[in-house]
Amino acid sequence: MKNLSADIKKTPRHFLPEDFKVTTWEALQPYYDELQQRPVNNVAELEKWLKDINELEAVISEDACWRQIRMTCDTTDKSLEEAFAFFCMEIQPKMQPYADAINKKLLASPYLKELDQDLYKTYLRNVDKQVKLFREENIPLHAELSVTAQQYGAISGKQTVTVNGQEYTLQQAAKFLQSSDRALREEVFVKTCERRLQDREALDKLYTELVGKRDLVAKNAGYANYRDYKFVELGRFDYTKEDCFQFHDAVKSHIVPLVKDILEHQRQKLELDTLRPWDTDAEPAGIKPLEPFHTGDELVDKATKTFDELGPFFGNCLRVMKQMKHLDLESRKGKAPGGYNCPLAETGVPFIFMNAAGQMRDLTTMVHEGGHAVHSFLAHNLPLAAFKEYPMEIAEVASMSMELFTMDHWHIFFDNEEELRRAKRQQLERSITIFPWIAIIDKFQHWVYENPNHSVEERTAKWNEIQDEFSPNVVDWSGLEAFRATAWQRQLHLFEVPFYYIEYGIAQLGAIAMWKQYKENPQQALDNYVAALSLGGTKTLPELYKAAGIKFDFSPAYVKDLADFVKQEMDKL
Repeated sequence: MKNLSADIKKTPRHFLPEDFKVTTWEALQPYYDELQQRPVNNVAELEKWLKDINELEAVISEDACWRQIRMTCDTTDKSLEEAFAFFCMEIQPKMQPYADAINKKLLASPYLKELDQDLYKTYLRNVDKQVKLFREENIPLHAELSVTAQQYGAISGKQTVTVNGQEYTLQQAAKFLQSSDRALREEVFVKTCERRLQDREALDKLYTELVGKRDLVAKNAGYANYRDYKFVELGRFDYTKEDCFQFHDAVKSHIVPLVKDILEHQRQKLELDTLRPWDTDAEPAGIKPLEPFHTGDELVDKATKTFDELGPFFGNCLRVMKQMKHLDLESRKGKAPGGYNCPLAETGVPFIFMNAAGQMRDLTTMVHEGGHAVHSFLAHNLPLAAFKEYPMEIAEVASMSMELFTMDHWHIFFDNEEELRRAKRQQLERSITIFPWIAIIDKFQHWVYENPNHSVEERTAKWNEIQDEFSPNVVDWSGLEAFRATAWQRQLHLFEVPFYYIEYGIAQLGAIAMWKQYKENPQQALDNYVAALSLGGTKTLPELYKAAGIKFDFSPAYVKDLADFVKQEMDKL
């Protein structure tokens, strides 16, 4: 770790002109033509050809990322939405047949076996997968899906509520749910849910449209359903749908009882007979909600100092991002919901987007996305852009481990010992209570795409049934059934990145295992963390987890072991 530097350089171009910008397909096409037609007569020429392909893909990827970043930062600017839609509808569809032809040319090369198989094996596995999935008739469908899915952000970005005469985004209003004023909590909770209900029909219609198009994509490619297609597209080579079902069962058996204990602890802390949905994040009378920061600048400055205490490299990653203006942290009207770290393949310095409103969960989001950013920095110097495309299950280990690693340094956010204890307790509770929601969202998606022709009424009934299955029955939702029935609509992933959610559960197990290792030997754990993330996507998931010093395992016995460890740590607080 001592020799690590966050002062990474933009990948130099050798194939494209340095001043080339993605504008139209006509400007891009000659480069695709050259790659498709170029003779490749030995392994050295094959490696040069692959580097040129990756350079072109990195330039295009970064351009597409910036279009999406700008659009999510300001959903009210139609020109930004149009620029993103233009790429999805006019450029990307025309690239895809060329990309398929180039992939087939690569797999047919007689020099393939002369490549370093240890380095290239996962890349070639992904290329083979892309060839198997490609269908000409899916090109316009993929384009339509990219544009249609972004409507979710446009709808959600307009959602606000008024509290005490002031307008707040839903992310900003969530801070009131931590208040010790129960009447205020109820008022804000109900207003937020009622505002979401105004868009219920629009979001139901949008989701039905997305499910129908995704099902058609899968059928065109010869798959029984979109779930089976998506597992291949996501590169889930190392686990199956049956493993996901096993994860659901493990959560039900070993996590839900622990969540019940956490909620009972909350009910007793608030001295309530009945816990209502607006009580789960609240503080008792006389206790102010945690306020780890007040502005976006303060958040990044404190996060940087926190990362510094782990190791100077980690803090320097955030400094470089701030210097390059690759941070948009504060919530505001017209901004898309959620948070993300967007890797930028050519520049190497990623972009963090989030909706901070001064709450404890914003601190968690910042260090989470900061973990993703560190991953981007560590993988940047791999020789091919494709090597930097790591599996989401290890990407989320990078981010979730950072949430837990940094806890011992949160005194930078909290100079009061009692507040620091509360912050750590909340973080550990969240690391457990998130599991049932992950299982609910994942199981719901399996049903949705196994039954793509379902009605809205059937979807709602199934959602309620799955929620009940993973509910510890401590929170009283009576009179609020309509709100609970539409809770799935607040989950961005269902609309924009289908089936990307179980990763959080798999990775949370990995992160808890990393933290357990960190508690035993902090420096060894951090060295393993850096070693694993520096491999990018050049190894399989089990190999990446092994490099991190942990097991790729989500069996019931392993889930129980890790849950017991977290419970022991919570009891100390």
